[in-house]
Amino acid sequence: MTVSSGGSPLWRDRQFVLLVCARVISVLGNGFARVALGFAVLALPGASAGRLSLVLACQAVPQLVFILVGGVIADRMSRAKLMVLADVLGAGAYAGLAAMVLTGHAPLVAMCLLAVVAGTATALFSPAMDGLVPLVVPAGRLQQANGLLRVGTNGSLLLGLALSGVTVALVGAGWALALNAASFVVSAVLTARLRVSVRPRNRSSGWADLREGWQEFASRQWLWVVVAQYTVVVAANNANVGVLGPLTAEQNFGGARAWSVIVGAQAVGTIAGAGLAARVRVNRPILVAVLCTFPAALPIALLSAEAPVWVIAVAMFGAGIAVDVFGVLWATTIQRQVPEEVLSRVSSYDWFGSLAFAPLGLLVAGPVAAAVGTSQALAGCAVLVVLATAAALLSPQVRTLRAAPEASSGTASSPEAAECQVGEEGAGSDVEPVADVKRRTQ
Repeated sequence: MTVSSGGSPLWRDRQFVLLVCARVISVLGNGFARVALGFAVLALPGASAGRLSLVLACQAVPQLVFILVGGVIADRMSRAKLMVLADVLGAGAYAGLAAMVLTGHAPLVAMCLLAVVAGTATALFSPAMDGLVPLVVPAGRLQQANGLLRVGTNGSLLLGLALSGVTVALVGAGWALALNAASFVVSAVLTARLRVSVRPRNRSSGWADLREGWQEFASRQWLWVVVAQYTVVVAANNANVGVLGPLTAEQNFGGARAWSVIVGAQAVGTIAGAGLAARVRVNRPILVAVLCTFPAALPIALLSAEAPVWVIAVAMFGAGIAVDVFGVLWATTIQRQVPEEVLSRVSSYDWFGSLAFAPLGLLVAGPVAAAVGTSQALAGCAVLVVLATAAALLSPQVRTLRAAPEASSGTASSPEAAECQVGEEGAGSDVEPVADVKRRTQ
């Protein structure tokens, strides 16, 4: 492992600064929404864990259903314009949710429909964002750019989370949701000012595009193994952050303020993790990335044990460091290896696989907590994270895949610029794909 000192500051690049500002403002609003939405639903008449699970599942299902479509569209049109459209849809959805919460008239069907719109916006946005970064940043600066992007967005998420609990407590969850809607509007305006090179239009059919993306995805063992791992990890984390964590905070720690401290600690950790990942170079990035998933189980287990809030917060800080090291290494490896013209489609398969069980995790978390208890449900989530991560380490390519050499110039990554090396135990030689999985900032 080595540490790179970097080159000239990326902050001098107007395009990169616009992209960072758009993401920072959007994620600031999401910091409010992450806390506010759960407590907004729980504060409504007739609120229950099952109702909260249903609303959050309605947001998650479209992310899964439409993510492949989002990847195809992003590879066929301007990715920046698609991101603007997604921001506008997200603004409308959260404005509607805010209005219903503020007026006290929030029919369950209407909340679920707006949650579907918000989820669809994310499905369009995510593959486009993954494919846009290599068009804005030189190939040799991708890891630094991914790290700096995460430092900015994680800092903004921290601020949003830190203020959200106070906002919810003082003026209510509705105003926090309204701030999120406003942040989407500002993000759309800034993203619309990006100027990227015109990409040739793809004249093949949508089905042919999907097949091509699938071939890029399925031919790489390390890729589908880690995505399968994150199918389980994301479901368990979503159940924790979306339902079980807020329930535990409400029952044992006094509500929104305590939960804001816990998730805010994770946000502080992600800032440190992103800054570290922007500089550290490792020989086996996928192995390191997978190992960085283990710490995610610790805070879930501590919540199950009803440990003191400060202990859980320390564990969340460590998990935040680890998750962003994973994210930067994963995204950079993908962007350097996959051909730019199929990057968003390959990214969409990554997202699709990783989110496959996310709606199920949200949907069953409430009923399972009601049936066996919140502590037992959290313990089960922690065990799932550990088992899925240990299983991923059984893959030879996960253990032996070596980092590609960095390209020194250019405006986009290419497989020719950085050929990947697979260890002798690997199941074949490949050029790598797929995008940042994640932890979701969108």
